[in-house]
Amino acid sequence: MNIEDFRTYCLSFEGVQEKMPFEKATSEYDRNLLVFCVADKWFCFVNIDVFDFCNIKCKPEQIAELQYRYEGVKPGYHMNKKHWISVYFARDVPDKTIKELVKQSYDLVVATLSAKEKETLRAR
Repeated sequence: MNIEDFRTYCLSFEGVQEKMPFEKATSEYDRNLLVFCVADKWFCFVNIDVFDFCNIKCKPEQIAELQYRYEGVKPGYHMNKKHWISVYFARDVPDKTIKELVKQSYDLVVATLSAKEKETLRAR
């Protein structure tokens, strides 16, 4: 998988927008983070230059199992470790599994949206 395929996949979900909110960060790495969100709530972010891992929301009860199963699943970079994981691309996590986890992250965020926000998604 490469950044363009990954970006296309993330943007394929209903109501997803992308942004690069860290233009003033002191770290070049952080300035190059591309964030995917739905109704202004993040579900994934990735560095567009390095493309080493993505950060995604995850069910808390699933995190320990994923970290046990895959060397490429780590606690979420700069995020709440109870709800976020970092999934490394060039390690042992299959692309199919990464895509499933990204979709699950999107679904977790959508589930927290109000009825009005969900309705707005469908109207786009």
